[in-house]
Amino acid sequence: MRVYQTEQMRNVALIGHGGSGKTTLTEAILYATGVIKRQGRVDDGNTVSDFDKEEITKKFSIGTSAIPVEWNDNKFNFLDTPGYFDFVGEVYGALRASESALIVVDASSGVEVGTEKSWKYATKHNLPKAIFLNKMDKENVDFKKILDNIKSQFGNKVVPLTLPIGQGETFKGLVDVIDKVAFEYSGKDSKKVDIPTEMGSEIEAVRESLMEKVAETDEELLEKYFEGEGFTEEEIKKGLNLAINSGDLVPLIVGSAEKAIGVNMILELFEKYMPSPISVKSNIGYKGEEKVERKLDVNEPFSAIVFKTIVDPFVGKLSLFKVLSGKITKDQEIYNSVKDEFEKLGGLFVLRGKNQLESSEIVAGDIGATSKLQVTQTGDTLCNKSNPIVYDKIEYPQPTLFLAVEPKAKEDEEKIGSSLNKLTEEDPTFVVKRNSETKQLLIGGQGNMQLTVIIDKLKNNFGVEVTLTKPKVAYRETIKGTSSVQGKHKKQSGGAGQYGDVHIRFEPTEEDFIFEEEVFGGAVPKNYFPAVEKGLRECLEKGVLAGCPVVNVKATLFDGSYHPVDSNEMAFKIAASLAFKKGIEQANPILLEPIMKVEVIIPEEYMGDIMGDMNKRRGKILGMESQKDGSQLVIAEAPQAELFEYAIDLKSMTQARGSFSMEFIRYEEVPSSIAQKIIEEAKVEKE
Repeated sequence: MRVYQTEQMRNVALIGHGGSGKTTLTEAILYATGVIKRQGRVDDGNTVSDFDKEEITKKFSIGTSAIPVEWNDNKFNFLDTPGYFDFVGEVYGALRASESALIVVDASSGVEVGTEKSWKYATKHNLPKAIFLNKMDKENVDFKKILDNIKSQFGNKVVPLTLPIGQGETFKGLVDVIDKVAFEYSGKDSKKVDIPTEMGSEIEAVRESLMEKVAETDEELLEKYFEGEGFTEEEIKKGLNLAINSGDLVPLIVGSAEKAIGVNMILELFEKYMPSPISVKSNIGYKGEEKVERKLDVNEPFSAIVFKTIVDPFVGKLSLFKVLSGKITKDQEIYNSVKDEFEKLGGLFVLRGKNQLESSEIVAGDIGATSKLQVTQTGDTLCNKSNPIVYDKIEYPQPTLFLAVEPKAKEDEEKIGSSLNKLTEEDPTFVVKRNSETKQLLIGGQGNMQLTVIIDKLKNNFGVEVTLTKPKVAYRETIKGTSSVQGKHKKQSGGAGQYGDVHIRFEPTEEDFIFEEEVFGGAVPKNYFPAVEKGLRECLEKGVLAGCPVVNVKATLFDGSYHPVDSNEMAFKIAASLAFKKGIEQANPILLEPIMKVEVIIPEEYMGDIMGDMNKRRGKILGMESQKDGSQLVIAEAPQAELFEYAIDLKSMTQARGSFSMEFIRYEEVPSSIAQKIIEEAKVEKE
């Protein structure tokens, strides 16, 4: 593939609800631009974009695929993203590398949850948007109804640039509203036809609303518009470009990806009206604390951000990057400014699906790839050491669903950690961590679909089979009362004996653990105090109720006795441990559980369901705040034990419209009825 200049490029994120036809659209684009001879199908597992084994098996996209095509002396980098919400991290990466977004909508389904989310993501990233109304050839499609549905959701800024000729099974072409020409399609080929007479008034009404948008971009044009003068082709192009870039206009194209209808209009839309990388002007990064501005220009020093990593056990690691300034050549040494290390390029190429197309250089604004980078991860900045810069990392959502993972085969215990860590490189929204208290290895992500895919990859790519279970709660134990007890260790069995005798008072405290002594008259010699404290501290690891760590206890050594020959440090350590068990049992021991602060963002209509559900989880609603977009933020507290599957349940309750985050805030006493069950389960496990 030849090298294109920055102004000849368009980087487009394809986003939308799962099943809306994004991958089918990439096939249609590849077919229409002559890259492939016939369109593959998702159901047949033969598309360029969905090449991963899991994608072929499951018949939906899991990762973002780069699909570069050449058309009309321009290069288009289409980034095909997954529609399932569990893989939202892939969408974030694609949006970071794009200057515009094409939201694909299924005309037979209308605005779905994924459509709403895609709109929000693109708006949050300040990207100009366009809509492709796909599957216009499906049964019972009503264009007017679906357009009203889209406008009621997103406003009158959505205006069609094309109108359908026929709909449902009679859909065969479209009318270009701006140029007032009609096309009928046969495969990817289209021919000009006469505009159906019955569409005249509809075309004029839509064209009028487009001209209104053009007029609003410039005072001179507005004056011209009010005086009833027409606009020149150049004025229309400039006006539409400004309106789209400012977000005041969201153009809509109708078509059918499966039949390649409307694909040429999409390419024309992005060539004429959507921004090229050059529109970005500059990117802001940092050199230490100092802000640095780097122009998106081929003559600037080289810099790039890695927006995706692919880990393949056979090919190795592939890093996809967007060049933000300068250019990169294959013999260039690059510097990772985040890790402060040099990297050697393992070739330089453009990825199309899994196919590597060699490239001599990748210039500012373009998307490229390389292999075998050792330390570089998704979100890292690559640059020249002589002109360092660090760009902001891509902000990914935090994991909300955690499960414990164990290998089925004992010999896989070592292999499991390294394999999972490789998969975290590929998906930054997926985390692996070891809970030091429960000793469980935990995996966390956005939902059960994502974690299922991870487990399948673990098996298919790394040969490791695992089982998933609900994580254990890291309970604590403490005391509510006070006790004074004796701990005496006396052992006589020929030769030197062992003797240690302590009297210790146990009471609650705000701190984790306090040890004090009030011994008078040398009842216990000072040199044994450290042994007594050590014996008590070791006992804190396992409490008397369920074997959980003990906290918030003050132990005061106030008396005891010793033997001049048989006493030693070990004897006093054992005596202290005997006193601990007895003292805690007599001081009203209780079980504590972690309490989480939960922040849930939901559309207002789900408020009642969310509050009722939170009460069932032993939660407390602390407050509610209205958000700018009309949604509600619910702030609550609930025990961690009740929240392990909240990610799945919230998705179900809100049709995936809700999102949440949570953090640990404190420990609280477990209600006695629940505590009893936990204690009994711990005893059974111990046996």
